[in-house]
Amino acid sequence: MIISVSTTVDKREVLEQIGRTLLKKRLVACVQISGPVKSMYWWRGCVEEADEWISVMKTRSELYNEVEKEVKALHPYDVPEIVAVEVRNLSHAYEKWVIDETGGPMAPVRPSGT
Repeated sequence: MIISVSTTVDKREVLEQIGRTLLKKRLVACVQISGPVKSMYWWRGCVEEADEWISVMKTRSELYNEVEKEVKALHPYDVPEIVAVEVRNLSHAYEKWVIDETGGPMAPVRPSGT
């Protein structure tokens, strides 16, 4: 089964580091980063507001525990948002691509623009 995993953080560069690490380890097939987005949430008894960036990553459900472990290790928040949602309807070709790209050996990651 294919899942979409998302997380948020206050610096785009952190998500880029997380994304490159997960891609290099073949734990995800792709990483999309967007933002900033306005987040409003409860934290330690108060309502907080922050500008954050969000990352959405596609992978196989059986890799979720490894993805979560890597995100937690690289994430600066005490309680990072790590949410996985089952992707129920997708093209066969896209599903095959995600499976193929998350099953291979570690690969080098080229920085953007090269």
